[in-house]
Amino acid sequence: MLMRTDPFREFDRLAQQVFGSTRPAAMPMDAYRSGDDFIVHFDLPGIDPETIELDVERNVLNVRAERRSPAPDDAELLVTERPTGTFTRQLFLGDTLDTDRIDASYEAGVLTLRVPVAEQAKPRRIQITGGDRKQLGK
Repeated sequence: MLMRTDPFREFDRLAQQVFGSTRPAAMPMDAYRSGDDFIVHFDLPGIDPETIELDVERNVLNVRAERRSPAPDDAELLVTERPTGTFTRQLFLGDTLDTDRIDASYEAGVLTLRVPVAEQAKPRRIQITGGDRKQLGK
């Protein structure tokens, strides 16, 4: 059996049982641009997809999810290292992203958001038209 030495483990366990979580719940993420999309991956293992909430207000994306303890209320907890409770994260999206067309999927504990780059922010070639060159004054 693996044993870790942590002099504060019992204090943390007791504080969590009495006061709830002793540390903010983390929602690690990766974000990158791929072609005309901005992709964000959030690690949310063990989350019921029904508890995930996404909303956008004035270019601020709010992500909220909840993980409940699988143990019954009357169970005697021996080890509780997996965080439970509410996880939240805010992302500030630039004006160059099309927040009306966000696509979200949840698979294997990862929430993936695909935010397209807005059409007006994409690079475009400007056509130069030819015409008669008239000399001024003639």
